[in-house]
Amino acid sequence: MNIRKYEVLHRIHELGVVGIIRTPDVANGISSAEAIFQGGITALEVSTTFPGALDIMKSAAASHKSSGLILGAGTVADSETAKLCIDAGAEFIVSHCFSEEVAKLCNRYGVAYMPGVGTVTEIVRAMEWGAEVVKAFPGEVLGPKFIKAVHGPLPNAQIMPIGGVSPNNLEDWFLAGAFAVGLRSALVKPEGREGDYPAIRQTAEEIVARIARIRCHV
Repeated sequence: MNIRKYEVLHRIHELGVVGIIRTPDVANGISSAEAIFQGGITALEVSTTFPGALDIMKSAAASHKSSGLILGAGTVADSETAKLCIDAGAEFIVSHCFSEEVAKLCNRYGVAYMPGVGTVTEIVRAMEWGAEVVKAFPGEVLGPKFIKAVHGPLPNAQIMPIGGVSPNNLEDWFLAGAFAVGLRSALVKPEGREGDYPAIRQTAEEIVARIARIRCHV
């Protein structure tokens, strides 16, 4: 048993939110990561969609791994990319769809794997391959009712929505039974502004506080 893997998942669940960074601008990504972390969202996912993602990961890991940062990589499509991200400090891997090869590699290195799913069949398959948490994607299409419906036949499924999550609908997702939520644009572009790092930090603080209040009543 890899204790660290379960510590990572436990801390994400406790926090309730993962901040997602997806940008072609490495400097902006590093500064956004800093602002999100300082705002109290200590779980960060860096999307591998753009070159430079590994540089953002390495910088965040060097700055904050010893201070409690949980670093993850997103949009990971293959095992080669997953290994590069793990070497850069990633402790969880998120994909937009399920991959047996990525699942194998994450199992080999004791790293949490969160594949994207959109059906009960996909969730069951991911669970059978060792995925303790799956990513409901795209969240704006599936909606909170998807999680609530899945928990009928699969009460043990742990589901984190990404896409369609905003500060205004957090309660809907947690009432439906979300394990945690992933936030990108609403977090890194507060009121549509990119590069406003004080606003990003303030938004992160507000989201952490709001999730804590919501969970007091769930």
